[in-house]
Amino acid sequence: MTPIREGRPADRARLRAIQAAALDHPWPDLLSVAVDGPPELLVYDDGGPVGYALVVPDHPIAYLAELAVAPAEQGRGIGTQLLSTLFERLRAAGFETVRLTARADDERVRGFYDKLGFSEEGRLPEHYDDGDGVLLTRQL
Repeated sequence: MTPIREGRPADRARLRAIQAAALDHPWPDLLSVAVDGPPELLVYDDGGPVGYALVVPDHPIAYLAELAVAPAEQGRGIGTQLLSTLFERLRAAGFETVRLTARADDERVRGFYDKLGFSEEGRLPEHYDDGDGVLLTRQL
C-alpha cells in the first residue's frame, strides 16, 4: 500500500504544523481550501502526515504551490515520491506542464527541482519580500 493519499479535513492541523515548520513563505489559506478541494492535495502518510504536495490546476498547466516535508523527515525521498505520484496523476488527467516558483538564491531547493527535470523559465525580480524568485517548469 502506498503511503501517498488524498488530503482530508482531519489532516488540517498536522499539515499546518508541517507548513509552518518547513516553508519560509507558506499560504495557510490555500492549504485550508485544498484540504476540501479543488486544489489537488497529496499527503505522505507514515503513521500520520509527514509531507504534502499542493497543486493548483489550470489545464493544461498545473502550478505546484507548496511542497512541504516535516524537517525531521527530510532527506528520506518523501518529496520526490510525492512529486512522482503527482506527475503521474497530472499526466493521466491530460496536463502538459508543471510550474512553480522558488527563491533564486536557494541552491538546495533549486538542486532538488533540477534533479526532477525542472528548468528555469524566467526570473522574477523582487518576487519575495527579501529577494528574487525564479519560475521553474517541467514538461510532463
